[in-house]
Amino acid sequence: MDVSADIANQPVAAAPATAKRLEKLGIRRRFDLVLHLPLRYEDETHLYTIADAPYGQPVLVEGEVIASEVQFKPRRQLIVQIEDRTGTLILRFIHFYPSQQKQLARGRRVRALGEVKRGFHGDEIIHPKIREVVAGEPLADHLTPIYPTVNGLTQPVLRRMIAAEVKVQNLADTLPADLKQRLDLSDFGHAVRLLHSPTPEYSARDLTDPTLPAWQRLKFDELLAQQLSMRLAYRARRKGRAVPLVGTGELRKSLAELLPFALTGAQAKVLEEIDADLAKTHPMHRLLQGDVGSGKTIVAAMAALSAIEAGYQVALMAPTEILAEQHYLKLSGWLEPLGVKVVWLSGSLRKKQKAETIGEITDGSARLAVGTHALFQDDVAFARLGLAIVDEQHRFGVGQRLALKDKGGEAHQLMMSATPIPRTLAMSFYADLDVSVIDELPPGRTPIVTKLINAGRRDEVIAFVRRTVAEGRQVYWVCPLIEESEALELQTAVDTHAVLSEELAPIEVGLVHGRMKSAEKADVMGRFSDNWLQVLVATTVIEVGVDVPNASLMVIEHAERMGLAQLHQLRGRVGRGAAKSSCVLLFETPLSEIAKARLKVIYENTDGFEIARQDLLIRGPGEFLGARQSGLPMLRFANLEEDIALLEEAKAFAPEMLRQHPALAEAHLRRWLAGREHFLNA
Repeated sequence: MDVSADIANQPVAAAPATAKRLEKLGIRRRFDLVLHLPLRYEDETHLYTIADAPYGQPVLVEGEVIASEVQFKPRRQLIVQIEDRTGTLILRFIHFYPSQQKQLARGRRVRALGEVKRGFHGDEIIHPKIREVVAGEPLADHLTPIYPTVNGLTQPVLRRMIAAEVKVQNLADTLPADLKQRLDLSDFGHAVRLLHSPTPEYSARDLTDPTLPAWQRLKFDELLAQQLSMRLAYRARRKGRAVPLVGTGELRKSLAELLPFALTGAQAKVLEEIDADLAKTHPMHRLLQGDVGSGKTIVAAMAALSAIEAGYQVALMAPTEILAEQHYLKLSGWLEPLGVKVVWLSGSLRKKQKAETIGEITDGSARLAVGTHALFQDDVAFARLGLAIVDEQHRFGVGQRLALKDKGGEAHQLMMSATPIPRTLAMSFYADLDVSVIDELPPGRTPIVTKLINAGRRDEVIAFVRRTVAEGRQVYWVCPLIEESEALELQTAVDTHAVLSEELAPIEVGLVHGRMKSAEKADVMGRFSDNWLQVLVATTVIEVGVDVPNASLMVIEHAERMGLAQLHQLRGRVGRGAAKSSCVLLFETPLSEIAKARLKVIYENTDGFEIARQDLLIRGPGEFLGARQSGLPMLRFANLEEDIALLEEAKAFAPEMLRQHPALAEAHLRRWLAGREHFLNA
């Protein structure tokens, strides 16, 4: 079967305005209409008498309008009363049009679909779906599908378009018969037709049950398409050519002698995995993940030394200037005593300094370049880039990471993340990567006590800050982004700094935020590191990379506004020394249900992998992944937590299908991912 050769991938024929609305729903080609499945179903196949209509579920009733008036107390609303032979029912419309008022004039016969509730003046349906009928008009012969839509695109229009495509499209199977039999999967065509146009024996509840065989088939197909595309991407990368980077080990040995600590068993294990990749003739594409404070940077430094000893350069890219600068200070402190020149490149450097740094990268005298996205600007050319390291990789789009890698042709690539990736995400959206996990913390890290405190008890928190400083420790006070406004975030931090400076005097309070010049930020962070400043008021620029072992208290304002990953990262800025450490989450009430769920998770858990799993459940994969794979289609039907068994089957079968049924594999991919060739051909 060749899906790409039939009408599946033709663009939808629609008026420009309709085409634009369809595109918002992800519908560009004709087969996208087939895969645009209902959210729910309305049952207009069964008519209840008014007296027998049950509460708490959508029902269809029919009656004659015996009263219709617009009332103005307590607010403007249309109140309609209908009756049948068994009783009367009120239909209440708080928002209505003159045409509805006319449609519901006295004497008209209507059918109303909605949920019956007990009202002050008797049973009622609020905002029912209504249709004028004649007595004895036949009922629908199947459930009515309700599709996801946007303003201006009505359900009847969508239904007509989808029904037409289901009728003419090729719905032949793309799965081998033996696989369908082994997994007890229904036919693709049968599953699609059933979900779009259900037969009478199915109830609305049956059809929204995720374990329904038709849904299981669609979910499996979607997961299989994802796994096939990931396997192809992985295979394509392994066909690339890269220079093996094998060092002598002398620089590593020298660095190990200078360090005041030894690598943990987990660090040594992942370094072995990285070394094995670097020694190969195809480019490494490995993700190094570990919880906050697990020691990813020293592993990256050791990997960098292998590339440098092999005669190549290394680039380390971080998403923010403050993180890039922290990496630069740490890495230059480790490597420059070994004779390795480390440079820092960011957009805020002065023109002369920037030109000098770029010159050192170009002529090869800079062996390790640390910086922000400035590293992949057009005017930056590496003499011999062998290894590209990307920290907090989920904050960069695919294009940005590839632009850095391409500075060195087929350079090896190591991505790092302190946001642990749940197992189901690693199996699906990260299946094209080799993954290494640092699953233990270095010795000496102290447990962090998390406290949830209402913002109304702010004075108690300030007193806690005073006691902490009196004990010789230091404090972070973080002001988060408010209402997605950088200006407001800055002002909040400035105001908080002013208030705390006054209330905590004579304690020295510093301020750091994203709009400060690099030199200013470096000066403030340096004074905080050296304990000239005891309290540091900051925006979330200190989320990652900042390491001050003497800081033992983290206060986070408006914690209810922040995501779990960010809260976990911020909390990880303390607990880096021997002192008992605390994280105070200040929150404002009332709390939304999502905010309550997040705060409960962060209060009850310190394990980053469990926090990430809960975060995935709360947010879903789309938000969790962010810009990790810009352009990668999110899962529409499968649920990574509920459908783990299907995901495992799809992951296991994908290599077999590519090997034994390549034509079917291609047809399957074209059916599910056509129009996204940039991803298919990764």
